[in-house]
Order: sequence, then C-alpha cells, then structure tokens
Amino acid sequence: MMLNKIFISLGERIIKFIYFLGGLATLTAQTIYAIFTPPFKKGHVLEHAQKSGYDSLPIVSLVALFIGLIFSLQTAYFMQRIGSEIYIASLVALSVVRELGPVITALVVAGRVGASITAELGSMQVTEQIDALETMATNPVKYLVVPRFLALAMMLPILTLYADIIGIMGSYLICVYKLGISSGMYLRVTFEALLSKDLFTGLFKTIFFGMIIALVSCYQGFNVEGGAEGVGRATTKSVVVTFIMIIAADCFFTALFYFIFP
Repeated sequence: MMLNKIFISLGERIIKFIYFLGGLATLTAQTIYAIFTPPFKKGHVLEHAQKSGYDSLPIVSLVALFIGLIFSLQTAYFMQRIGSEIYIASLVALSVVRELGPVITALVVAGRVGASITAELGSMQVTEQIDALETMATNPVKYLVVPRFLALAMMLPILTLYADIIGIMGSYLICVYKLGISSGMYLRVTFEALLSKDLFTGLFKTIFFGMIIALVSCYQGFNVEGGAEGVGRATTKSVVVTFIMIIAADCFFTALFYFIFP
C-alpha cells in the first residue's frame, strides 16, 4: 500500500513537471512570435529595463563587492602559505568574470525582479485583469511578457559586466591594502589573465539567464490559483524554479564552452 502511494506521488510529480515544461515552451514560442509582430512599444521595454536594471544596481553592487572581498580573503589564506599572493588577482578575475559574476547577478535579479513579476502578474490574474485585456482584444503575452522578456535579456549582461568590475574592485582593495601588492602589479596581472573569450562566455549566458527569469516568472504569474495565498505560493515557486534552471543552464553553457573554447 505504501509502495503504491509512493509511485502515485512520483507519477503525479512527473506529470506536473511535463505539464510545466509544455506550458513554458508554449509561452516561449508565443513570446518570440509576439516580439516580431506589431505594434512595437519601446516605452514599455525601457520602463521595465529601468525596473530590472537600474533599480537593481544597489543590491548587485553590494553583493558583487562582498563576493570580491570574501573570495580574495579565502584565496589569500592558501596563497600566502605558498608565497603566491600575486596570483590572487588572476584567480579572482577569472572566477568572477566566467562564473561568479554571471550566476550571482542572475540569482540576485531572479530573487528581486522575478518575484516581483510573478506577484504583479499573479495579482492581475486573481483580479481578472488579464481576462479584461483579452476582452479588449489585447494580447496579454504581447502586452505583459514581451517588455519584461526583452528588458531582462538586455539588462542582465549589463548588470553582470558592472558586477564583474565591482567584484574585481573588491579584490583590489584586499590585495593592495591588506596584502601589500602594488596597484600597478595587480592591474597588470588581472588584465593579462583575462581573455576576450572569458568575458564573452560570461556575458553570453546571462542573456539566457534573463530570458529564463522573465519566462518562468510570467508563467507562474499567469497560472496563479487560490487568491492571495496562491500568489504567495506562485512567487515562492517561481524563485525556486528560476534558481534551479539558472544553475542547470550555467552547467550546460560551461560544458559547451569548455569544448568550444578549450
């Protein structure tokens, strides 16, 4: 009897997962189609770009700075033992630009902006505002999803580049003022370690991270059920699912770029 319940529960979860993937794929196709169909309203995209990009600068700055500081301190613990403090600069630069900057920035934006999108669209769904848009012959995907999709896809690479600079600055503070490495030496080692492919691989995948945040958040918002309590559940689920998909996508792109740029 217990075994039957386990298999039934497992089957239900698999069906829900397949249903989720199908719904997300459908929303993705509808969004891409809507991007290339008129009317084009740049104002909506710029408005959401400000909300997702400019308004996220303070928290991204704080997190990136602490990442650079902490990573340098942790690395210095071992590097000082072997007399290789100078290599902290190259190690931090590569780690931040290739992995830490893109992933941490995406997770921060997912927690801040993604949750906000799900809550906003979920509230609209509960109060039947989305149904009202359809009644007025307005495509909800075109009006609600496309601006957020484009804004996040454009702003996340910019935020990541900004986070990379702040993270390296945090490492600079530790290496120069704590470890006694000269400023010129630190900058020279940093720029020698970084290649154009490192910057490209880090920024390229953030475009897809932004798409994931927008699509998952909007999908969860569109499928809210159960009033205010349902909005809370959808928001939590949106953040968790987005985090998992970002990590999975990062693993995929890391493996892909490893074979493309060995």
